Amino acid sequence: MAQVQRMSRLMIKTLRDDPADAETLNHKLLVRAGYVRRTAAGIWSWLPLGKKVLENITHVVREEMDAIGAQEVLLPALLPKESYDATGRYDEYGDLLFRLKDRKGADYLLGPTHEEIFTQIVKDQCSSYKDLPVILYQIQTKYRDEARPRAGVLRGREFQMKDSYSFDTTDEGLAESYALHRAAYIKIFERLGLDHRIVSAVSGAMGGSASEEFLAPAPAGEDTFVDCPACDYAANTEAVSFVATETVDASAHGPVEDLDTPDTPTIETLAAHLGVPASATLKNLLVKVDGEIVAVGVPGDREVDLDKLGEHLSPAVVELVTAEDFVGRDDLVRGYVGPQGLEKVRYIADPRVAAGTAWITGANKINTHAKNVVAGRDFEVDDYLDVVVVQEGDPCPKCGTGLKLDRAIEIGHIFQLGRKFADAFQLDVLGQQGKPVRVTMGSYGIGVSRAVAALAEQTADDKGLCWPREIAPADVHVVAAGKALQTELALDVSEQLNAAGVRVLVDDRAGVSPGVKFTDAELIGVPTILVAGRRSAEGVVELKDRRTGEREELTVAEAVARLTA
Repeated sequence: MAQVQRMSRLMIKTLRDDPADAETLNHKLLVRAGYVRRTAAGIWSWLPLGKKVLENITHVVREEMDAIGAQEVLLPALLPKESYDATGRYDEYGDLLFRLKDRKGADYLLGPTHEEIFTQIVKDQCSSYKDLPVILYQIQTKYRDEARPRAGVLRGREFQMKDSYSFDTTDEGLAESYALHRAAYIKIFERLGLDHRIVSAVSGAMGGSASEEFLAPAPAGEDTFVDCPACDYAANTEAVSFVATETVDASAHGPVEDLDTPDTPTIETLAAHLGVPASATLKNLLVKVDGEIVAVGVPGDREVDLDKLGEHLSPAVVELVTAEDFVGRDDLVRGYVGPQGLEKVRYIADPRVAAGTAWITGANKINTHAKNVVAGRDFEVDDYLDVVVVQEGDPCPKCGTGLKLDRAIEIGHIFQLGRKFADAFQLDVLGQQGKPVRVTMGSYGIGVSRAVAALAEQTADDKGLCWPREIAPADVHVVAAGKALQTELALDVSEQLNAAGVRVLVDDRAGVSPGVKFTDAELIGVPTILVAGRRSAEGVVELKDRRTGEREELTVAEAVARLTA
C-alpha cells in the first residue's frame, strides 16, 4: 500500500510569481506549482508531483495499447547512423537531429522516432506470415534539437512519447491496425479528459497514405486547424484542399496594358498606388526546387504556404530564392516578376488563378506592372497546386460553408506508412503461397509529456491547475489549517482514506499560514480538497470541489464514506 504523501516531507517549492521567461499557461503553472523545473533550454526535470502526473498518463496509454493486443518493448535512444542512412532520414531531419560520435569516431544520433529500428527488429524476429500481424510499442524519451524551444514542456528538445508500429502482410490488414489505433486513441484522450479533434493531416517526411492528427484546442497550440461549423469536416491547414474554380470567359478582358508603377515592389505598395484591392493582383513567389528556380502564383491577398508547397513537391527540396539567384537572370526582375513571357521557368499556380481570370501583375520590367494579364491567354500554368495559407471563411471542401480557424496542441498522430520503411530494409516474410511478401506498416505516436501541457492549458483556471481525477497526483488534498488538533485530525483522515485505496496528499507543514496552504492547494490542482479547520474539535471537516468551488461541511465519517464510495 502506498504511503500518504506529506507535504512536510515532499520536495516541493511553490512560487507566487510567474517565471520571467514563461509565455504560456502550462509553463507558468507547472513551474509555479512545483511540477517541473527548467534544466536548460527545452530540457526539463520532472519533480515528484510532475512525475506522478506523467506516470498516470503513461498508465492510461499503456492500458489502452495493451487492450488492442500491442506488445510493449523498450528500444535504445542512442542509435547508429547507418539505420537512418538506409531511409535517407539522417539527412532529411537536418538540424533537428542530435548527432554525436563515439570514442572510435563512429556516428550516432539520439532517436527522434524509431521506425527504422522497429523495422529491423521485426525483420530479425519475424519470418513468416504466421508471425504477423504484430503491434509493438514503447514509451520512451525522444530527442529533437528544436531551434526555438518554447512553451515549457510543450515544445522541448527532450520529451516523452508513446510510439507504436503495426506490421501486416496486406493493405487490408494495415487498415485494420490503423482502425484499432484510432479507436484506442479516442479512448485514451477521453479517459485523460482532453477535449480533442481528429483532423486530416499530411504525412510529411513520414511518408505513407492515410494520416490523421489528434489535436487539443488551446490558445497556446502551435498547430492551426480548420473546423467546419456545418458538417464534420476538420483538417490541419496543410491538408485543406481548395476546389478548383471553373474556367472563366476571358473575352471581356482587353489586351495587356503596361502601367507605370514606380517604387511598388510589394503587393501592398502596388495596391495602394493603383487604388485596387490586393485580391485583384497576382503575387509571384520565386522558389528553388532542387536548385531550379520555379515561380508560384497566388492571388495578391493570399500567402504561399511553404509547407503545403513542399508536401506537393516532395521529395524535392524547396527553398526561397536569395538576392544571389537574380544575378545573371535578366528575365527575372526582382519585385516585378510576371508570368507572361517567363522563359525556362516552371510556373505553378493556385487553383484560384483559373483559366480566363485577369490579373494585375509584374510586367518583368523595373517600376512597371501590367493589367489585363489573363491566365490561359497571356500565360500558361504548368501545374495547378493548392498552395495558399488557409484563411477564416474559406469554403469547406466538403459542403462549401465558411471554415473556422482555431489553435491547437498536437497530442497524437497516426500514419498508414505503407512499405516505405519495409522497402528500405527489405522486410519480407514468407507468404501463404510460399513466396516472399513485403510487409506494410503503420506508425502511431502520442505525446505523453505534451498531454500534460495540453491538460494544464485546457483545465486550469485563474487560481491554478485543475487536473482530471485519473491523472491528478492525488485524489484528495487534505489541508491542516495549522493548529495541532487540526494537523492531528488531517493526518488521521489521510490514513483512513489511504487505507481505503484513496490517493492522498496532505499539507501538514508546520509554520505555514492557512492562507498559503489554501492558495497552494488551488495551485496544485488536486480535484478534491478536504480542510481540517475551525470545526476540527467537533470532528467536522470541509470538502471542496476544486473545479466547481462547491463546499460542504461533513463529519469525518461522512467525508471518508463519501470519498471511498
